[in-house]
Amino acid sequence: MTAALLRSTPRLSRMAANSTKVLLCDPSAISFPLTSDEPTITCPATLHSLHQAANQLRDLHPVAFPTETVYGLGALALDPLASARIFTTKGRPSDNPLIVHVSSFSMLHSIVPSTFTLPNTYEVLMQHFWPGPLTLLFPSHPTIIPSIITANQPTVAIRMPSHPVARALIAITKAPLAAPSANSSGKPSPTRADHVFRDLNGKLGIILDGGACDVGLESTVVDGLQPDGNIRVLRPGGVTVEDITRVLRQDMSISGTPKVLVHRRDYADEQMEIAPTTPGMKYRHYSPAVPVTLLLTVSPPSAGTQSLHITSYLESLRTKYASCPLKIGVLTPTDSPLGRRDLTIKGVECQRFFLGATSDPSVTAQRLFDGFLTLEQAGVHLILIEEINEVKEGLAVMNRVRKAASEEIYVRC
Repeated sequence: MTAALLRSTPRLSRMAANSTKVLLCDPSAISFPLTSDEPTITCPATLHSLHQAANQLRDLHPVAFPTETVYGLGALALDPLASARIFTTKGRPSDNPLIVHVSSFSMLHSIVPSTFTLPNTYEVLMQHFWPGPLTLLFPSHPTIIPSIITANQPTVAIRMPSHPVARALIAITKAPLAAPSANSSGKPSPTRADHVFRDLNGKLGIILDGGACDVGLESTVVDGLQPDGNIRVLRPGGVTVEDITRVLRQDMSISGTPKVLVHRRDYADEQMEIAPTTPGMKYRHYSPAVPVTLLLTVSPPSAGTQSLHITSYLESLRTKYASCPLKIGVLTPTDSPLGRRDLTIKGVECQRFFLGATSDPSVTAQRLFDGFLTLEQAGVHLILIEEINEVKEGLAVMNRVRKAASEEIYVRC
């Protein structure tokens, strides 16, 4: 059924839009009263934009909208045809599942099995991080959630976004939305409306422009359904492992506090990587149109491997590439050894994009994809990005960087 849906959607996708409209939405004009699942919207223009987008969604067309993480490409999650159009618009592999976004707890309860009881761990995590950049795995209701959403897996990934525009759009549409990042499959995720427009103009009807995304990386995905009760972080993201660990220890008894295990760091699951239960686990992602090389300046060289001095490395690139001058994009923290170093080399033009201070990896996370896309648009021939420590948001940053990079080189300054 999924393959047939994907084959049937190109004609419908061409009907969606010849030219994409960008509609402004003011997040500050949207609020959610504590006693209601419906938003209060004080700006008529924002309300009009949201209703136009909701109408597109009800007509089974995808819409791009801001979330606190990255811009999402949304479609009705419970309609197989609408969801299939996400895959054709992005060029996304059909075995890469989608995250379902809800606007309220009542909407959540309407799509999960009535026999499912929330684990205590989920109650704690939802209390602290919903709405927010945390995705949780739930048992999939086979008669409600289309198989195209789950890639035929028995679980479904669900989150409640905190961005006012995203949450209001879902509430006004009165339906959960499936929404991966609003970019062509494999490219860096967009964090501004103009990123989406440059990539997908003409492939969808509406982009809601709610400004730059605060987090800048996708949500953290957690599986708390395993028999041992432990929390497995399948994809690091906007909620840090440290914060997850902290709230579980804070709100659960010492004897009942589960372990927090990070995939590929603390455990391996080859079967899940072959048939993933959540996005971002199987395919290469986040790659701009030019090669990306990770410069390892934090990790010590492995046995038998020597590090290159940065000057020697840049000179080797000048020899390798025929372009003159060679244009290199360089992503570094502002205060790292590489960030402070003069990179003037004859025949090489280095264009820097700073990622904030090493002491605040949340800024690096917020700027990462913007840096990739800005340097790509500037016409560089390749991009170098400096390694950062894998603590707090740094874990998610390095997860994305390693997926984007085609090469890793040990360098010293």
